[in-house]
Amino acid sequence: MFRDTVRRLAEEKVKPRAQEIDETGEFPWDIVELFREYGLLGVAMPEEYGGGGADLLTSCIAIEEVARVCATSALIIAAQHLGAMPILIAGSAEQKARYLPDIAQGRCLSAFALTEPDAGSDAGGTRTRAIKEGHQYRITGSKVFITNGGLAKTMVVFASTNPSAGTRGISAFVVTLDQPGVSVGRIEKKMGIRGSQTAQLLFDDVVVDESARLGAEGDGFKIAMRTLDRTRPGIAAQALGIAQGALDVTVQHLAERRQFGQTLNQFEGLQFMVADMQTQIEASRQLLYRAAEIVESAGFDSKSSAEVTRFSAMAKLMCSDTAMKVTTDAVQLFGGYGYIRDYPVERMMRDAKITQIYEGTNQVQRLVIFRNMDGGGQ
Repeated sequence: MFRDTVRRLAEEKVKPRAQEIDETGEFPWDIVELFREYGLLGVAMPEEYGGGGADLLTSCIAIEEVARVCATSALIIAAQHLGAMPILIAGSAEQKARYLPDIAQGRCLSAFALTEPDAGSDAGGTRTRAIKEGHQYRITGSKVFITNGGLAKTMVVFASTNPSAGTRGISAFVVTLDQPGVSVGRIEKKMGIRGSQTAQLLFDDVVVDESARLGAEGDGFKIAMRTLDRTRPGIAAQALGIAQGALDVTVQHLAERRQFGQTLNQFEGLQFMVADMQTQIEASRQLLYRAAEIVESAGFDSKSSAEVTRFSAMAKLMCSDTAMKVTTDAVQLFGGYGYIRDYPVERMMRDAKITQIYEGTNQVQRLVIFRNMDGGGQ
């Protein structure tokens, strides 16, 4: 019932906006309001904070169904949970009560600010500094490629409190967009997910109280990694939805387009391609749903196990590789029409690419999987 409800919402309200969102590159505030009205922005956040109280699998289904018609709109849901997750994982009761209700109920957007110009896959290279002065910290530095950057009122910023300690010297802080010293730099122009705002954030002597720190000093890297373990399935769901949407429109096209006196779906070679696409999508779906169950069973408060980390990474890896393969084949099956912006598969192909890159590149996912294998991977 939940899937059917979200699918109907996506088909009736989101799909008609998808092409315009991509062409204009404007952030779709109307879609945010739509999701807020239907409770999708905090669908998997605890009810005590105004969320839907659903499990991770339900959240993944919501993202998947929206991504079938618009990857940008699906990212709104995924990014909201990403920004909230460090607070859910490591926040005190007071921090959760202060920040989560506005995020869960969609009154403000959230953001996760980890990546820097010299610290992408290598989070240990974080140069943003947080210098303690009494009961306060002074944050200085910059972040790049931040989803919802400049739009999110609440963000979790990772900064080094002890540079000599590498990853063990990184701490996490809740920072609000309106604090003095916070500014927005470059707004990126992207290949895909063009309606999602990706920005550089600048921090110039931003003073935050000690109460804004999540966990203890030096816990930031662990908080970030535990967050990604719990949010990568959402990106996998986005990728899965893109792939399914591409297959849907391709099957329809092959049934309507005629060449050599018959519809394209009567050619055996094309049937083989479609069969492979369907098989890859369903295999990815089963892995994602299994990963969602495993991650959900760990809860917010427990430390990530090797199994949680491995399945989260495997789901993200497989779903995003599948999305890229399926959308590439979809463009091929559309022929010349697949390269034209009047048809959705070229947008889906462009949108699919980022799922292999953000929240950890797929090369990093493979390292993570190997290192968390049972037996010889350590």
